[in-house]
Amino acid sequence: MTIPELITRNNGHPRISFELLPPVKGSSISTIFSMLDQLMAFQPPFINITYHREEISYVKQADGSLKPSVVRKRPGTVGIAAAIQARYKVDVVPHIICGGFSSQDTEDALIDLDFLGIRNLLVVRGDADKITGRFNPNPQGHRYASGLIDQIMNMNRGIYHDQCIENPSRTNFSIGVAGYPEKHPESPNAEEDLFYLKQKVDKGAEYIVSQMFYDNEVFFNFVKRCRDAGIQVPIIPGLKPLSIREHFHLLPRTFHLTIPPALVKEVNQCKDNKMVRELGIEWTVQQIKELRDAGHPFVHLYTMGKVDNIVKISEKVL
Repeated sequence: MTIPELITRNNGHPRISFELLPPVKGSSISTIFSMLDQLMAFQPPFINITYHREEISYVKQADGSLKPSVVRKRPGTVGIAAAIQARYKVDVVPHIICGGFSSQDTEDALIDLDFLGIRNLLVVRGDADKITGRFNPNPQGHRYASGLIDQIMNMNRGIYHDQCIENPSRTNFSIGVAGYPEKHPESPNAEEDLFYLKQKVDKGAEYIVSQMFYDNEVFFNFVKRCRDAGIQVPIIPGLKPLSIREHFHLLPRTFHLTIPPALVKEVNQCKDNKMVRELGIEWTVQQIKELRDAGHPFVHLYTMGKVDNIVKISEKVL
């Protein structure tokens, strides 16, 4: 079932979906299963699994010099998506990203997903380089998510990157994209950001999952601007509960978001990270309740690799 179909058939009942990170290379998939064993009690409509591009690590040599080494630290998104779907019988939504992948790499991953019966995708550009702060696409890949959408929609029409395929079958993917209530960090302004979001919807995106926010009025305004611009697809609010004091300073810089004054005041009153974590739980609970009252029963929670706070939030709102 596609995500828009899930939303329509839900008839307004409160639901929470979750986003998970693949475990780092060398870790067991049991780390994912141990988290999902706790989260599945809340009957999530779907589970998102992030994709990660390669990174450059510097390995110290015998002579003291540093040698760059390219490594993908969190591989396995396709395999994890298949394992989750088979084990828990829940819809899965793997991310498809531009960074680090050629168009042929993307096609091969999409073929695997199609064979596995995975229809839902979240299509995003991917993060900028951690060292330079710039996004550098694969020379044979896509610079923007809109290019990925074109490729996926072509496969839905039976048009493949590999033009030597005889009698190609049509895929049946449903595409979601990310939306930024306070604009993408690299966009010059909110208007241009909205222009490109609508472009992705016009190309075939069927739903939007928002980036995190801590002031619901920011999200409500974002939805209104989308509707005024002619974007009518479902928009799912995405939330990331504060869990450590460092998030208070790191998240605004990384994701171009603002922390409302009331939350600033409460964080400053916290004596340690345990208190920050409890505050994050209560703040997110209130956000979800307000979102639900305003007509947004579907909420997406970013777990960032830990779920104890996510479990507490879900217990309070479901």
